[in-house]
Amino acid sequence: MELKKVIKAEKLDEVLNLLAENRERAKVIAGGTDFVIQLREKKIAPEVIIDISDVDELNFIRKSGEFIEIGAATKFTTIKNSGIISDAFKGLKDAAGHVGSPQIRNLGTVGGNICNGSPAADTVPALLALGAVAVVKSKNNTREVPLEEFYLDRGKVKLEPDEILYAVKFLNSKPGQGLGFVKLGLRNALAISSISIAVFVETDNDINCKDVRIGSGALAKFPIREKEVEAFLKGKTLHEDVIEEATEFFGKILEQRLAGRPPVEKDYKPYAIKGVFKEALNKALSVVC
Repeated sequence: MELKKVIKAEKLDEVLNLLAENRERAKVIAGGTDFVIQLREKKIAPEVIIDISDVDELNFIRKSGEFIEIGAATKFTTIKNSGIISDAFKGLKDAAGHVGSPQIRNLGTVGGNICNGSPAADTVPALLALGAVAVVKSKNNTREVPLEEFYLDRGKVKLEPDEILYAVKFLNSKPGQGLGFVKLGLRNALAISSISIAVFVETDNDINCKDVRIGSGALAKFPIREKEVEAFLKGKTLHEDVIEEATEFFGKILEQRLAGRPPVEKDYKPYAIKGVFKEALNKALSVVC
């Protein structure tokens, strides 16, 4: 395909109509921090580019009943500085603050981070740990997909050619809940994640783990929930010895998952995950509200 036109949309209906009309011939661009690189490397070759950066209907953070909703075109800087996202869920703000450089955070969007399907997407582990749901729209339909089911493979997500990610939503914080995020990169803020972990915990007054969700990045073909580690922790009192047991358990799981991978991964990541996971869990416990 050869690029024929770029359309700067102003309304969501316009975007949905264009997608319905063009389907596989069209691609959506918001911040463009990954999109432009893919164009230059000829990994994508759309005939039509639909620019949604000025579509206000896709740029928001708001409370909606018991949920927090974030529009797909919301910038990382907006998330990082949001007063709507509670301190208990500071881990999501931290994840947005770890994306690239300040310039990238000012341009890049959460929707692009999700839909790019990269295993190293910084905000996705935090959203997975929050139990987030993707809200997907087409011209004639709206559907919701749990974010953990949104990924099909590396770089592939559950979006039809005429669909757009409209928003992502998760339950607002309650007393006893916290979210921690830690990224271990190669070169400070500009590094693509080598490991990122987000941990959501819900505890009672005795730090008994009532619920836990763990999202990981760069440990599989796409960001995933670490459900075996969740099951290990659920119902336990989160004393230091239990946390140490969980970190060792996580390391063993990763050893099995990465068996056969290059030494830089199979030797390094199972060792490194222990410190990253422990720090993220302790951060979650420190902000429990």
